[in-house]
Amino acid sequence: MLQLKLFGPFELTGPEGRVAFPSAKLSAFLAYLALARKPVPRDEVTELLWGSHFEEQARQNFRQALARLRKAVGGGAILADDQTVQLAHAAAASDVRRFEMLVQDGSAGALREAAGLLDGDLLAGIDLKEHAWEEWLSAERRRFSNIACDTLEKLGRLELAEGHPGEALRWAEAAIRRDIFREDAHRLALHAFAALGRRSEAVKHYQHLAERLKQELGTQPEAATRQAYEQVRSQGELPAEKAPPAQPRKPSIAVLPFANLGNDAEKDYFIDGMVDEIINALSRFSWLFVIARSSSFTYKGRTVDAKQVGRELGVRYVLDGSVRKSGYRLRISGQLIDASTGATLWADRIEGQLADVFELQDMVTSHVVGAIAPRLEQVEIERARRKPTANLDAFDHYLRGQAEVVKWTSAGNAAATAHFYRALELDPEFASAFGMAARCYSQKKALGEIADPEREGNEVKRLARRAVELGRDDPVALSSSGMALGYVLGDLDAGLALLEESLHIGPNFAQAWFFCGWVQGWRGEADIAISRISRALLLSPHDPHISNMRRGIAFAYFIGERYPEAISAAEVATPMPQNAVFGYSTIAASAALIGRQPEAERAMATLLQYDPGLRLAGLRYRFPMRRDQDFGRWEEGLRKAGLPE
Repeated sequence: MLQLKLFGPFELTGPEGRVAFPSAKLSAFLAYLALARKPVPRDEVTELLWGSHFEEQARQNFRQALARLRKAVGGGAILADDQTVQLAHAAAASDVRRFEMLVQDGSAGALREAAGLLDGDLLAGIDLKEHAWEEWLSAERRRFSNIACDTLEKLGRLELAEGHPGEALRWAEAAIRRDIFREDAHRLALHAFAALGRRSEAVKHYQHLAERLKQELGTQPEAATRQAYEQVRSQGELPAEKAPPAQPRKPSIAVLPFANLGNDAEKDYFIDGMVDEIINALSRFSWLFVIARSSSFTYKGRTVDAKQVGRELGVRYVLDGSVRKSGYRLRISGQLIDASTGATLWADRIEGQLADVFELQDMVTSHVVGAIAPRLEQVEIERARRKPTANLDAFDHYLRGQAEVVKWTSAGNAAATAHFYRALELDPEFASAFGMAARCYSQKKALGEIADPEREGNEVKRLARRAVELGRDDPVALSSSGMALGYVLGDLDAGLALLEESLHIGPNFAQAWFFCGWVQGWRGEADIAISRISRALLLSPHDPHISNMRRGIAFAYFIGERYPEAISAAEVATPMPQNAVFGYSTIAASAALIGRQPEAERAMATLLQYDPGLRLAGLRYRFPMRRDQDFGRWEEGLRKAGLPE
């Protein structure tokens, strides 16, 4: 049976693995049939996908697309007659259909599974330039967004009723992210805050909602929301705000032993071993101080408050969790808490088969570390932004540099460079700062601002060499240096070697996977590049560099001569201003090579607005492709699109 993924980017998987579609319209065609689940008039599909074409041309396009679709998925999967076309019910399953069945079930377990299927907007990235398609897709996205919010809110209420206010708050916030004015979700959040003893946060939450409603909609909260707010306030006097305890300058974390919620004491070895693995994995991040197992395990078997742990161990963050056995399955829950405020920064739940506990242990470790490491770094960046400049030490300058790097602007990169160099003045053995300083030159080159390639290249060599000397166990230092060697100096082999080393040390470090994908794209290894950047997206789906990750996938599609997919992937990322040159150049070159000249010229016009100095003469330096055939196609496409000599 074919498996279709329709939430988030479209994917089709067959018996032999993922099926690559040659065009976005073919993906849209199959997705529409899957969502319809009944015979669809041919004219309806034709109008939807080719309504802007003349009638005869549109019908010809339909016939050609139908033939290509049957070839891609197998003739038996598509049923067609003179009037209609249909996806055979027994031939394919989709996440959307599974989601609808689970929502209809309505039990807590079904709703949790349904929530786990919500991996983004319906058919993200398939935004065709056809009016009928845009209208239909917009309406479907609104419909499923409403169903998703209903599901998340209902699941949150069930969690609250079962005595899990932290989980209830998590689902309420997920619904609010989808619809900021979803007041039933806001009411759930108020009650969850109250159940957690965080009434002051409930008050702030309500006040923020009321202010936003007034400013943006000119109204006030619904009566039910106001009533919920009054109920929360009436539960007692709000506790006086206490000054948070003094925190260490370097971010620090304690991983507490996870609670065994079952009656099987023999599973303690698995649970303790999993926590050991998480501690070891987090310890590989040199910017993070991790409390040793011998200290954190003194809390085993005790019920303690995260604030108490923070005070007693002198840490800023606490990670705790629980494990429950049900039949042959294990359910593992974890949450990351700010010890100074008690606020939950991250929470998640993982389930797996008991048959291979060690494989499950590895999966949990990878998932937890991959999720919380980027979250910790972002929280620390925000913390550094709020500190007075006069009191910054080397690490504060490092974090301020990190905050500037993500802006992907000339001013931001210059500020980041200054912060990293200042960090090195204060701490000449700060390996990560050496690596990030080298990375700034990568960004400088991408922005077209390398004025003296020889001099600045030598500085990159110096920075990378020191980063590697000082940080052989530091994935930030190694991956940043590898990217700089590969891109700035064009030494793709040396760059990849460092990146592979960083992946060995930090297998859950999204940045290393992301950089590795770019370097392997330049080496001509398209499929590996796509796989590695996709892994980065999986590890860090809200990464501040997500636009560049998507552009890396688009570029890899170009290297693989999959031009329609390159255009679709790049179009998703191009509205984001960071490093737009790579996105628009991929669209321009790909569109020109498949005869979509107007589209290529529009992309080129925008590209030259971002980088007026880009020329064919300097193309090989700017885009360090190893294989002549890759660069030849790149140059040909950009020349056809109108890039000046």
